[in-house]
Amino acid sequence: MEYVYASLVLHAAGKKVDDAGLANILKAAGAQVDESRIKAMVAALEGVNIDEAIKSAAVPAVAAPAAAPAKAEKKKEEKVEEEKKEEEALAGLGALFG
Repeated sequence: MEYVYASLVLHAAGKKVDDAGLANILKAAGAQVDESRIKAMVAALEGVNIDEAIKSAAVPAVAAPAAAPAKAEKKKEEKVEEEKKEEEALAGLGALFG
């Protein structure tokens, strides 16, 4: 994953994604550099419009917030169930001292 991030950093800086640039970024980050992986990344990105790839990858992220209300609903249900269990436990304790 660090090779992808390094490629994005180079692209964002307006630099060409090449072997030397990737190696420099990875070394600066303290990552171990694998020359074969660098060559594979450069070859994979050859002819790819990175801006278009980023735009097309961002589309599914737009749909993600629609799922948020379902998560909030689930958390509410879990909280209610937890409160019921707590009440039942307290009722049971009351019988011990009643």
